[in-house]
Amino acid sequence: MKTYQPLLIIFSFFISSAYSQIDESNFNSDTIKNRLERLNTRTPIEIYFTPSVEKTIKRYLNTRLDFYKKNIGRINYYLPLFEEQLQNQKIPVEIKYLPIIESRLDPFAVSKVGATGLWQFMFYTALENGLTMNSYVDERMDPFKSTQAAAAYLNKLFKIHNDWNLVLASYNAGPRTISRAKKKSGGYTNYWNMRPFLPSETANYIPSFIATMYIFEYASEHGIDTYKNEKQILSTEKITIKDKIAFEHISDFFDYPTDSISRLNPSYIHGIVPGKNKNELSLPIKLVDSFVVKEEEFYIFAKSEFDKREKPLPDLYSIDSKLVYKVKYGEFLGKIARKFGVKVSDIKRWNNLKNDNIRENQKLIIFPKRIPKS
Repeated sequence: MKTYQPLLIIFSFFISSAYSQIDESNFNSDTIKNRLERLNTRTPIEIYFTPSVEKTIKRYLNTRLDFYKKNIGRINYYLPLFEEQLQNQKIPVEIKYLPIIESRLDPFAVSKVGATGLWQFMFYTALENGLTMNSYVDERMDPFKSTQAAAAYLNKLFKIHNDWNLVLASYNAGPRTISRAKKKSGGYTNYWNMRPFLPSETANYIPSFIATMYIFEYASEHGIDTYKNEKQILSTEKITIKDKIAFEHISDFFDYPTDSISRLNPSYIHGIVPGKNKNELSLPIKLVDSFVVKEEEFYIFAKSEFDKREKPLPDLYSIDSKLVYKVKYGEFLGKIARKFGVKVSDIKRWNNLKNDNIRENQKLIIFPKRIPKS
């Protein structure tokens, strides 16, 4: 036993040192309750001190503070953008914390079910709220445009529910799930009364949001330095691209890292800007100045680089119209795909199909590249 005693003493020292760095007052129930009450007075989102909220706050204080502190640059980059767009749409600015839950502020994030971008838009929801997706572009990954679309969608949900907690729950589970929960609950319209009738993920969604909002609204108390790097969001400028170019062309011609261009323009999924429909590119201001001076020379360079490629680039097709197709007897995905000039994988993605099985009279969303004569 004596052999291990020094190790135990050292181990105990590190544990006590680690805990001594934690401000225990942040874990005090009365402190949390008082802060939530103050927070409730400054937001139209109804904030309640419940056992589930308190438990989630304490768990996040234990498990997520390190992540927030390590990613403070990303947080300070995106939150001002979210806040501005939400404020413009008269949406509670505290909803700016929603993408922290949804995507951990990763514009490239893609969930198992295909939800994409900072706001984790599903395919159809994105289209319905004005985002463009085609062979080159997925605007769900564009921070500015996806935030505008999210604000529009949140306003639509508020017109349905007239309650911001239900709006957030609906953002997570969809309006139909919330409507079903209302009926199951016997007609309750308050989220907390409906909560037992919601799916477990949605039941935990509002406590998760409140815990995240709580931590950032009292950021200084938790050692998080918000908005120190706010100016970096102003250091870029958008330019209109006239002809087709690739990120690697900019990198080679102007000696600027491709990864940096990609981080500023995550919606260009192949690293190619088609140069149609006035596509825009965000670049650092110094690089924009160089681009303007050498623009024509650069486009000649880009064209020559494309001409060197042996394989053709993927065709650009816009997803700007859709139809609902009813499956006929004996039809299968391959036959339907050929009929409309699309891929089977596209039909499966548009309809969230996990396999090739379809049934007669099933309705499918199709974005046709051609319309059959009959």
